[in-house]
Amino acid sequence: MAIRQLSETLINQIAAGEVIERPASAAKELIENALDAGATRIEIATSGGGKALLRVSDNGSGMDAADLELAVRRHCTSKLSDTLEDIRTLGFRGEALPSIGSVARLSIASRRPDSAGGHEIAVNAGKIAHLRPAAANPGTIVEVRDLFFATPARLKFLKTEKAEAGAITEIVKRMAIAFPAVRFVLSGTDRTTLEFPATGDDHLARMAQVLGKEFRDNAIALDAVREEISLTGFAGVPTFNRGNSAHQYAFVNGRPVQDKLILSAIRGAYAETIPSGRHPVAVLSITLDPALVDVNVHPAKSDVRFRDPGLVRGLIVGAVREALARDGSRAATTGASDMLRSFRPGFQPYTPRPQTAWSAETSPSRPYQPAIGFGERPQASFDGLSMPTARAEQQFSPQPAAPDTTARYPLGAARAQIHANYIVAQTEDGLVIVDQHAAHERLVFEAMRKALHSKRLASQVLLIPEIIDIPEEDCDRLMQHAAELSELGLAIERFGPGAIAVRETPAMLGEVDAHRLIRQLADEIAEWDTASGLSAKLEYVAATMACHGSVRSGRRLRPEEMNALLREMEVTPGSGQCNHGRPTYIELKLSDIERLFGRS
Repeated sequence: MAIRQLSETLINQIAAGEVIERPASAAKELIENALDAGATRIEIATSGGGKALLRVSDNGSGMDAADLELAVRRHCTSKLSDTLEDIRTLGFRGEALPSIGSVARLSIASRRPDSAGGHEIAVNAGKIAHLRPAAANPGTIVEVRDLFFATPARLKFLKTEKAEAGAITEIVKRMAIAFPAVRFVLSGTDRTTLEFPATGDDHLARMAQVLGKEFRDNAIALDAVREEISLTGFAGVPTFNRGNSAHQYAFVNGRPVQDKLILSAIRGAYAETIPSGRHPVAVLSITLDPALVDVNVHPAKSDVRFRDPGLVRGLIVGAVREALARDGSRAATTGASDMLRSFRPGFQPYTPRPQTAWSAETSPSRPYQPAIGFGERPQASFDGLSMPTARAEQQFSPQPAAPDTTARYPLGAARAQIHANYIVAQTEDGLVIVDQHAAHERLVFEAMRKALHSKRLASQVLLIPEIIDIPEEDCDRLMQHAAELSELGLAIERFGPGAIAVRETPAMLGEVDAHRLIRQLADEIAEWDTASGLSAKLEYVAATMACHGSVRSGRRLRPEEMNALLREMEVTPGSGQCNHGRPTYIELKLSDIERLFGRS
């Protein structure tokens, strides 16, 4: 069969299959064009989940007649010079508009601010109509109708209108976080209007608009630099988590990305602090020289490739862990809200009481009779309190009580232990309830982790070295990290071109399936170029040992023991959650308590 040149329309349709996967992809490309044009107000309207209509209007720099004619032709762009090493705009390929026009009905109306009038051009399934004058405000309006009508097979792979509309909403949210100085409005017949007013340089205010106002109260600021790469943003405290990773946002030089390396670094930074099946909330912005990152590795530009991925991963993990150690031990503010909701009873319909003779013993208005004793010796002094009375006589000793300085600590002074597991402490402006087992479990684990990383771990020499056959390239990767693995107690050496000999294993792990461990490490190093799998396994063992060696539920503590536990929690990083990610304490402010009693 003879080779022939494909038509321009078919070439564009092939490109559209890579660049425009769904309506959200088209929305992303059009919003990026508006941002590159310097828009400060962007309005997006949809219908039918973006399949029937997608309109993006902006107040950017606009285009003149000559620019409009070139904009709908492939590989025509104003954003790229002669190199791919200095890309400073969101778009740069010149493929989006011709790709959309090849599979939909596309119209573009634009006007420059200094022009007396605007122009409009249309593309219908790859056929470009003649340019014509049009009335238009300064800026650009791009309207896409009947997306994929020219390629009906693609329509079968789209999801429901609601799902496609939700995907467009997610795109707008990511763009809104990246550009807080821009006002975004998302509306249409298939949704309720969503508006993000501009917040200027206040990035946290924009994040609160997108992620909810609770994020502002549970976020820790990030600001770190390593070599030529800087990291800013906010990381949520570990107890402020979600059921999926949709609330993790990453940006590279202002470009929203969903890069596996960055998402993996976030997971690694929150290791041992988030419950299984839960995900942290984080917004990370990485800034570096454009020459150090390749943004041209994915058709949709959602992935990037760093020249030094290990440096980027180390920066993220280090910065987030340092922030969590500095300020991440506090409990999420949502814990108090959940507690308040649990205190409020649901609506109970009125039920007439049977007509019986009044009895002091059964009356709901009978005088309160305190129970005798709380079952704990330090709490027995409560038994001597007198009944409530309206008399003004002195009921207590006139001697002033000694000042309780422990109440001035962040976690306050222990007042009681209830159900032999929960410590109730009084702070200067509220109270704290501590799960003693979870708290002490974390303290023991942190002590073991510190010892784990302070020296080479003890290893056990195998009587007969285990030989593991793996591909030669995996052997090369493992041997590059042989010294690092040796510090963790795993001694390996090359045994021929395609085999590894394991001579020592970490004594802490006990009996080890060396074959499975080596293959798992090889796979991880191949994907992320790290050797953190072994250290994570060791920390998991340390967490298990800490759980069995901590204060058990049901053990009664003396007041000095409870206060000692509180003081140690205050100086231990990550003490706000146990090794499994559950909160170790919940704080209730005095204003919250007063609200329970209707006093505020």
